[in-house]
Amino acid sequence: MRPRDYILEQIHHHETSPVPYTLGFEGDVAERVDAHYGSTEWRSKLTHYMVTVQAVDTNYKEQISDTEARDSYGGIWRTDQRPWHLEKPPLSEPSFDGYDLPSAEAFFRPEAKQRGFDICEQRKDHFLVGGLGWGLFERSWTLRGFENALMDSLVEPDFYEELLGRLTDLYVEFVKETVQLPVDALMFGDDWGDQRGVILGPERWRKFIKPCWARVYQAVHDAGKIVMSHSCGSVAEIIPDLIEIGLDVLESVQPEAAGMNPYTLKKQWGDKITFWGCLGSQSTIAFGSPAEIQSEVQRLCREMGKGGGYILAPAKSLQPETPTENAVALIEAFTEQAGR
Repeated sequence: MRPRDYILEQIHHHETSPVPYTLGFEGDVAERVDAHYGSTEWRSKLTHYMVTVQAVDTNYKEQISDTEARDSYGGIWRTDQRPWHLEKPPLSEPSFDGYDLPSAEAFFRPEAKQRGFDICEQRKDHFLVGGLGWGLFERSWTLRGFENALMDSLVEPDFYEELLGRLTDLYVEFVKETVQLPVDALMFGDDWGDQRGVILGPERWRKFIKPCWARVYQAVHDAGKIVMSHSCGSVAEIIPDLIEIGLDVLESVQPEAAGMNPYTLKKQWGDKITFWGCLGSQSTIAFGSPAEIQSEVQRLCREMGKGGGYILAPAKSLQPETPTENAVALIEAFTEQAGR
């Protein structure tokens, strides 16, 4: 089978051998692995099951000083530290007076779209994903500031609902532009959870966020594409809601967050949604031994892959603090046990 076929089989809940995987690197991790092996040959052993392309640049930032950048919505970001953080939101008050959201066309990049067509043609044997970056909840707080957005959901509910509605209109246009590429799926990111649970709380999430994503997901399905979305943290309480509104693949699945034990989630919902991730970036990868990493990868493939509905991955790309020996153990476990 082609790399694309393994992903599709899993999403359609059919077992595959091997279980497909994704693996990303941040900081100097890949370079340290190069030094460990004495060459870059190990990189050719990784199977790239997925390829991401973009026609819409939702995360563009213009550098305006050595330390700050302005996003397309007018927010000012501090960029010289990790992670980037919002310094000044464009909406200081819960009002649209004197402010208009950018048009959808402001985010379209014809050169990126053409490059996307070219990549799709070159990599047609791979599972092709149209990436759309930050999502509706995240964009609401980048417009208002994090604390302000949470307060708006409580004390300015009409404004917050209108803000999300306007953003949803924008994102539906992003979908229409992206599905012109011959991709298999669209990928969104929206961190609904922290370590404890849903940040807005499940009830307010259902009131404000759920109907908006339902519209976006429907637009994706209307185009015959698969819906994939990332969320960090604990979203266990809203997984039935995500299934209801049409999410096909949930990415990250941080096992350290409350209620996010992947094996429990598999038993509860594994026949209705595909889980992508599940290997603990805050636990096994950072602090486990190489043998423990090998064992956990084998268990994930065996138990999460049973009956399909699983794509193997770390919950987060390998972070700069990942010990070299653990990065090597993970790469070898993926290529030997799950990828070749």
